[in-house]
Amino acid sequence: MKTELIISNLGYPRIGENREWKKALESFWAGKLEEEAFRAEMDRIQLELLKVQQAKGVDLIPVGDFTLYDHMLDMAVMFGVVPERYRHEGGPVPLSVYFAMARGNAQATACEMTKWFNTNYHYIVPEIGGIVPRLTVNKPLEAYRFAKKRAGIEGKPVVVGLFTFLKLSKGFEAGRLAEKIEQFLPVYIQMLTELEREGVQWVQIDEPYLATNVTADEWKLVEHLYRRIREQTAGLRIMLQTYFEGVDDFEKITSLSVDGIGLDFVHDGGKNAKALEQFGWPEDKVLGAGLIDGRNIWRADLDAKLEAIRRIAAVVPLERLILQPSCSLLHVPVSTRAESGLDPVVRGALAFAEEKLDELRILRAAVRQGEQAVEAELAASREALNAFRLLPERNREDVASGLRQLADIPDSRNRPFSERFELQRNKWQLPPLPTTTIGSFPQTPEVRQARLKWRRGEWNDAQYEAFMKEQIEACIRLQEEIGIDVLVHGEFERTDMVEYFGEKLDGFVFTRNGWVQSYGSRCVKPPVIYADVAFVQPMTVKESVYAQSLTDRPVKGMLTGPITILNWSFVRDDLSREQVANQIALALRQEVLALEKAGIEMIQVDEPALREGLPLKREDQDAYLQWAVKAFRLAASGVKDTTQIHTHMCYCEFHDMIDAIRSLDADVISIESSRSHGELISSFEQHDYDHGIGLGVYDIHSPRVPSVEEMSDMIDRALRVLRPELFWINPDCGLKTRGLAETVPALRNMVQAAQAARAQHFQRA
Repeated sequence: MKTELIISNLGYPRIGENREWKKALESFWAGKLEEEAFRAEMDRIQLELLKVQQAKGVDLIPVGDFTLYDHMLDMAVMFGVVPERYRHEGGPVPLSVYFAMARGNAQATACEMTKWFNTNYHYIVPEIGGIVPRLTVNKPLEAYRFAKKRAGIEGKPVVVGLFTFLKLSKGFEAGRLAEKIEQFLPVYIQMLTELEREGVQWVQIDEPYLATNVTADEWKLVEHLYRRIREQTAGLRIMLQTYFEGVDDFEKITSLSVDGIGLDFVHDGGKNAKALEQFGWPEDKVLGAGLIDGRNIWRADLDAKLEAIRRIAAVVPLERLILQPSCSLLHVPVSTRAESGLDPVVRGALAFAEEKLDELRILRAAVRQGEQAVEAELAASREALNAFRLLPERNREDVASGLRQLADIPDSRNRPFSERFELQRNKWQLPPLPTTTIGSFPQTPEVRQARLKWRRGEWNDAQYEAFMKEQIEACIRLQEEIGIDVLVHGEFERTDMVEYFGEKLDGFVFTRNGWVQSYGSRCVKPPVIYADVAFVQPMTVKESVYAQSLTDRPVKGMLTGPITILNWSFVRDDLSREQVANQIALALRQEVLALEKAGIEMIQVDEPALREGLPLKREDQDAYLQWAVKAFRLAASGVKDTTQIHTHMCYCEFHDMIDAIRSLDADVISIESSRSHGELISSFEQHDYDHGIGLGVYDIHSPRVPSVEEMSDMIDRALRVLRPELFWINPDCGLKTRGLAETVPALRNMVQAAQAARAQHFQRA
């Protein structure tokens, strides 16, 4: 290894600058690409991403972070963790099984999908069960050979740590973790040994779970695990990588039998820096210092970063220091190259993946050669940040005044739910077990093309509005014909549930190509909250009122909640997230009241990302939940008692969130639960929930159409622990990404299942 400061990358966006990865995946799934051509295209994309990092001067380039779907799914199939329902007989896992685990097929449901820690990336949850692990294929070794042969790169294989892999898996009791580690460890060591024999110099083992609250017993398992690995792979240098938080047990992690430890110095709340100064650094280890933010898009203050390097170098000699991002750059877009449409001052404040590698290069040069060697780049960065900070829209007195008056704004309903429930039941006269959907309906190519024509100016406002009215009417008629009780307008005018509102509020800008992977081929383009957020004019009233005029059945107004807008955006970093959330909440409160005034008295304020923002440390979670719940209630609580407030939440560990969910005081909550329905049902056996609730009865993330019997079973299981008079029946998420060919039969089956349940649970005397 070089005896001077070097830079490393922890992972790179897979999707390509123009989402080539997504397009290849969807072409393959649609049968437009044969497997050989698909793999060749994926190899081309992978090679291009490696060469970008090589050209940026990265010393340690990650390999193995590239995947055909998800890195946790890759680990599962590499170790033969394939549930029995996929009928795989052993050996390398074919693509048909691999993608069935991710997406489901006609014969088998998909594996559960959930958030990767507190990010908006979703991973496929391995189902361990009674599976005996085996090494079906050494994916990191294949990736290392690919980089070396095709690009001449001595790559750094990246693998998920065994502790993190098992802690994030399901299918075994928590008390059997030690047993599972012993079961998987020989196979894990086999994988590492093959890397060692190949001549791999460094391997990055990602253990983000070590930045959570790790128990004393778990630390003993971790120490044992890495001691065993060291005994079997003495010639392989291991970089144990943590991220997303500071580590609590600094002395324990620095005593592990590894060659280097990567720490997050951006999202650690100062904890890692303080521990480093307090405890020092072991002489036998390298420190990977995560100084460039891998989770947000803002240009770094390079002067502050150089000062941080100086403080770290006072403890850790430069020859044992590696500069790197705080985490994988998977969570940020690829490049700012396409963002010429932004205000130059705003664009100058941005740094995507490529630009973050440039920042690391500048820092390395400043330390190695002296700051004068890169003074022009340092000065340009300084100037860009100063101009951005002084923008008037980031310093609005009217918004600041609104925040100062928060204590005077009611954040609770006039009556408790038990009283509102009776008032609303009398008002709406819905059948028992009412059916509804979460909001969006399939967006056909015609819808997307119409929106594109309008944005390009090829259609005027009147043409576009007429087209949207046609879509809304067709959607209303379809729902009536299927027999759904509470309707939605379909959200055809919305590209994205956050972007749509950001476009209509002050304080947001939008990138042209700022895509990031959410799950599988699903990419999102998060809005950028760069300034103070404020209400401008009603955003959803026109479409909601039109939809309601077409039917006697209630139509829900559809809004995205303040915490989801916050968590699914790139957020300014000069204010606290609580302050930004309250700005958004006050703006949405005006929209909720505008809907009610216009006669829309069922209003859904979605919060699918509520849990996503939950801090990893238990001691920080209560404070987050308190201000997150307050922001939701600020937005939703100004309405009449007869106005019914709905919300939607993606699956979460319900028992961890029950108090917060109840505190939202929404009249009805729907929860994405179909991939883990049984687990959620067991939570209700331990916790009573006394508000309206709908557990998703089918998985919209899979193209399969579940049967009436399958959904009936879901409903019956839920009604064993939930009060039937409070239960709603719905899919588990919005339907935008599905096709009509899947959506219509699935909704028909859902309505039939609801009718059967009514007959069973509400027999007339």
